[in-house]
Amino acid sequence: QVHLVESGGGLVQAGESLTLSCTASLGPFSINALGWFRRAPGNQRELAAAISSSGRTNYAPSVKGRFTISRDNAKNTVYLQMNSLRPEDTAVYYCNWVKYSDDNLRTQPLYDNWGQGTQVTVSS
Repeated sequence: QVHLVESGGGLVQAGESLTLSCTASLGPFSINALGWFRRAPGNQRELAAAISSSGRTNYAPSVKGRFTISRDNAKNTVYLQMNSLRPEDTAVYYCNWVKYSDDNLRTQPLYDNWGQGTQVTVSS
């Protein structure tokens, strides 16, 4: 079974930046789409951004223009660069394999297995 391990979270002030990493323990990595999801306290998990095997991306409206998802297939890693962070970005962030669509709302996780995630806390 391929494991995805998230890292890079932390405590920052509003307006600052963070970069999250998600590394897969096994390949093949390059042929699969991945997404960054997040769950804030009291809320359902939502998809923040996703990237296809060919590098196409989609973003939730709340993060578009501030977050950038990218992948390095040689390192089996997908990144989420988060700029201009806001207190409402506070959440646990998870990565997972997805069935990709250019429509963010139609992009769904392939599996219901979730890792530990990485906590992002943005103070005002």
